[in-house]
Amino acid sequence: MTKKELLTQYRQKYGWEIPTKKLARIVYKENSILFPNLEAVRLGIMRLEGKGMSTRYKPITNMPNRPTNPYNIPQSYSEEREPFELDKKCNNILLISDLHIPYHNVDAITIAFEYGVKNGINTIIINGDLMDFHNLSRFEKDPRKRSVREEFVFTKQFLQSLRKTFPKAAIYWLLGNHDIRYQKWLMTKVYEIFDDEYYHLHTRLKISEENIQIIPDNVLVKAGKLSITHGHHIMKGFFSPVNSARGAWMKAKQSVIIGHVHKVSNHVEVNLDGESFGCWSTGSLCELKPDYNPLVSNYQHGFAHIVVNDDGNFSVKNYQIINGKIH
Repeated sequence: MTKKELLTQYRQKYGWEIPTKKLARIVYKENSILFPNLEAVRLGIMRLEGKGMSTRYKPITNMPNRPTNPYNIPQSYSEEREPFELDKKCNNILLISDLHIPYHNVDAITIAFEYGVKNGINTIIINGDLMDFHNLSRFEKDPRKRSVREEFVFTKQFLQSLRKTFPKAAIYWLLGNHDIRYQKWLMTKVYEIFDDEYYHLHTRLKISEENIQIIPDNVLVKAGKLSITHGHHIMKGFFSPVNSARGAWMKAKQSVIIGHVHKVSNHVEVNLDGESFGCWSTGSLCELKPDYNPLVSNYQHGFAHIVVNDDGNFSVKNYQIINGKIH
């Protein structure tokens, strides 16, 4: 079956009622191996509908008309934010975050890998800030820091090692605020080539070679009833609570696990119906005393192990690494 035939089947199955981008998310989730990214699916659907820059595909003509706008309301650019739901088979998860390559900590990563192998992990989630991109930061830059080219080389090597260690695992990289520095730099500094996928993160790192899926930073990942997000959209501005997990609860009001803060914390709430909700923030796998906070950072190494039941309930073990040992 060709990509055109596949996209046609999906459009006919779901009809015109479902927006193009939402349909693209469904197609990409179920056929990610066939497309380099979500945008490629969206553009393919638009071509199929006779829209966009190309009409390479013959538009579908046997579909009912899309719902009209009888009151002539101005065109809306609003988007529906659908969560990315992990397959039920992804039920034994190693969650790591904040490696900030090339400022990662080899010993801490090794401990996390060894734990994953020992416990038969079938899914890896990199919960943001795999890369650092110091030289693309909007903050003051240190010219002595590693180059962007080196960051790409080290990150590619890490992803190859990750895949070699977990050859059968599903691997997802949910972008964090440091990861998207590169995309923002492309948009603001070299916007002339931003629409060329050759320069984008997934192409630059040849992500498809390791069968790793990138998830945008503004998409909420769901592992059963547990929400997963890097945390920069929750912990931002002057909102910096002592217990980061409780701070996440105050914003999310649901079970959620975040990275971003580089601190290990846990918080549990019980409502009037006796339902329990847990929130966690995980430690990092990078240097604990970076240049911007060299003395009293209080940062910690750590990772999490998530097990999801068939009914969506879950358990979380939020580990801290101290002096080479898991606590």
